[in-house]
Parts: sequence; C-alpha cells; structure tokens
Amino acid sequence: MSSKVRAKRHEMPKQAPGKRIENFEEVALGYTPELAVAEAKRCIGCPKKPCVSGCPVGVDIPDFVALVAEGDFLGAARKLKEKNSLPAMCGRVCPQESQCEAVCTLGKKGEPVAIGALERFCADYERLHGDPLAGVSSRDLSMGKVAVIGSGPAGLTCAAELNRLGYKVVLFESLHATGGVLRYGIPEFRLPKAIVDEEVEYIKKLGVEVRLNVLVGTTITLDELFAQGFDAVFLGTGAGLPYFLGVPGENANGVYSANEFLTRANLMKAYLFPEYDTPIWVGGRVAVVGGGNVAMDSARTALRLGAEKVSIVYRRSRAELPARLEEVENAEEEGIEFKLLTNPVRILEDDKGWVKGMECIQMELGEPDDSGRRRPIPIPDSEFTLDVDTVISAVGTNPNPLLIRTVPELALGRRGNVIANEETGETNMPGIFAGGDIVTGSATVIAAMGAGKRAAHGIDEYVRRKNGRGM
Repeated sequence: MSSKVRAKRHEMPKQAPGKRIENFEEVALGYTPELAVAEAKRCIGCPKKPCVSGCPVGVDIPDFVALVAEGDFLGAARKLKEKNSLPAMCGRVCPQESQCEAVCTLGKKGEPVAIGALERFCADYERLHGDPLAGVSSRDLSMGKVAVIGSGPAGLTCAAELNRLGYKVVLFESLHATGGVLRYGIPEFRLPKAIVDEEVEYIKKLGVEVRLNVLVGTTITLDELFAQGFDAVFLGTGAGLPYFLGVPGENANGVYSANEFLTRANLMKAYLFPEYDTPIWVGGRVAVVGGGNVAMDSARTALRLGAEKVSIVYRRSRAELPARLEEVENAEEEGIEFKLLTNPVRILEDDKGWVKGMECIQMELGEPDDSGRRRPIPIPDSEFTLDVDTVISAVGTNPNPLLIRTVPELALGRRGNVIANEETGETNMPGIFAGGDIVTGSATVIAAMGAGKRAAHGIDEYVRRKNGRGM
C-alpha cells in the first residue's frame, strides 16, 4: 500500500461545540495553506480521473488539486472557475462525500482526498489575496439574449455559463436580494451571506445583469419577456412550497414549516435580533420533523436562537438519514437528540391554541419502497408523547406555483414540478427551459448547478438553431 493511501486525511478545524452553539459564525474554519498543500499532496493523480465524472459540473479536479499541491493557489482557483462559477459556496455546502469524493481512488483502500475542503480553500484564498476576474477576457455578448428567472444555484450557474457562451443574460429575482435557497435556506453558520454576495458580484462583473424585486408571472409575463426580444427563458425558481405533516393540530401556534423558520432566520436576519427587528419565537423544547439537511439546519438554528432542548424526529433509522453525515455529526456534537424510528401522529394544543406536546408512534422498517429505502411501518400500541412547545416541519418542498400557474400550457408532473429534458432543460414549450428544484423537487445545490449548466448548453443549441447558426 502506497504512503499516499496510508496517509490520513486532513480534517478542517472547527469551532468547539460548546462555543459554536452560542453564535452564528461558521462552524468549519477552513484549511490553512499548510494543511491545504498537505491534503492536496495525498492525490495520486489518477489518469482516468474518476472524480471528474462524479462532479455534476465537470470540474477538472486532479488539475486544480495538483496546483494546490504546488502552492499555486490562485492558479487552482482559476482552474476551478473554468467549470464552476460558485466554488466558495460549493466548497461549503455540496455533498462531496456522495459525489466526487465517493469515487476517489484513494477512498477504495483509505480516505478520499478532501476535495470540497480544497475547493473552499482555493475560493477563499482568491477572494482574500487575488482578483476574481484575473484571466477573464472581455466577452462578446452577441449570441443572443436570455432571461434567467430565479437567482438560486441553478439560475446563477445557467446565467454564468450563458455569459461564457456569449449571451447577454438578464437575471430576474423576485426578492430584494439574490441567492435563493443559498441565502434564505442555509444558515449563516454553514454559508455566510457575505460569501453569497461576493460570488453573485463575480457573476455580475462577468456581464450578467441582475434585476431585483421582479416577480415574473406577475410583474412581467413570459410572453412579455419574449416580446422584449429575449430568445429563450430559463426557469430556476426552485421549490419553495413546503409539504406539511398532515396531522391533527398542525395549525397550532408554535408550528412552523422549515421554509418559514429558516427564511425568517436568514433573509430577515432574525438571528441578529434586536439589531434587526425581525424576531422569531422559539420555545424551550423544539421538535424538528424530518431527516434531511434542512432538518439539521432548522434544529441547529433553533438551538442557537435559545432553545434548551432540540430533537430530530425521523421515521427511519440513522442509516437512512438523507442529511450529509457531516451535518448529522455536527448536530450530535451540539447536543441535538435524535428520535429515530419515530413518526408524529398528532400535535397537542393548550387552551390558548399553543403547542404543548406531540403525540408520536414508534416505527419499524419493512421492505424497501420506491426510494430504495426500507419502508417505515407503525408499531401497534406504541404511541407516546413528546413534551415540546415548538414543532418545525422539514419534510420536503414542492415548486412554488406563483410563476407556473401563469403558464397553463407548461407540462407539469403530478407534484407540480416542471417536466424538462434532463440533459437540455427543454420543456414542452419552445424557448422555455427549466432546471434545478423546480424540476426535481428538493435536491442538492450542486445538482441544481449541474442542471443549470446543462440547460445553458441546451439554450445555446436552441438559439443557434432558431437563428440559423451552426454549432
């Protein structure tokens, strides 16, 4: 076994649990230059580059890692940006352990290279020590004009890629700030808003125009956009319509959707109360229903907002938790309790309509269902009550219908998701493309970015064909 395979992976330093639960600063502190070089030198530079095939946006991982190993951190950042316009965000929130790192050759006999940590380091180093636009030449934007709706990961990536391909892009955002789920759905301690701002600013400097406070479908229709000379439209408005638990008592005071809870904590800066006058009530005993990253984010946010005890209530076992292992471990370190194989049955209210408890039932796992995970089955007569005064539902989201319902001709799936070609983003309507959570439902940031990038190339092919230009 080679020394590189035997070498242990260099983990990023983190804030201690007892300290970090009292602030909203980043938990992971990032590599030092010395740690980054040492980790990069673990890469064996596989000729077949399996990690590249594991990256939804096709970053040339061995090449950027080799540059880090040489100490050329700015060169490594530029190499990253050849394929990924949002590396500082991806390095923080993408599930590398199930994508690029999952197919790293070193991982077959040891620990994979910490690709995500190296990506974060390079992006941060460039932001602090370099010029993000270095090596980017002035672009001829004469290929056509495209409207991108939504400034989340899919929209930002689609806009940046279309800009690279020579298109004038106008990015429409319904809110007063860009970023979509990157800003309102992910807590400050995982993804600082300053990072979102800086990566959006980079895309704007490339030549992408951003128009805020424009609710496409209401403020302006898709037909009006086409009448204004746009050759194509990309729909990247995400999945902002929450699922609910569907149990009695769900309308009690003290019940939140994770969507509302995280938006108020993030976009409206409730975590900075009283500096910002947007408080959010959090009781002493909080139950978060769900097992994904959003559930972990909600639970860890509630803890930081003053909850004394926070529990994750999940109907399957720990092995089936869909959240990143890193986020599960962080939550456990911070003292969050996991009530596994548990499902809510009813929310109990006091005489003033506030949550006073949640009745649950214990579950056992049966045969696998359509998701490939073992189906949870209620155990008869196993009901019990959790003593809680706040319940946060984090069981998934559907696409927001505000725009979709204004385009009745658009083909939708049974859950209201837009039906689009996975490789090109094409919908059933000429010139309208879609990608990210609006198509798939809730998924990862990097999956949405990959969809945005593929759609940009689908749009390029469509506009070329429409205007009689060859590829």
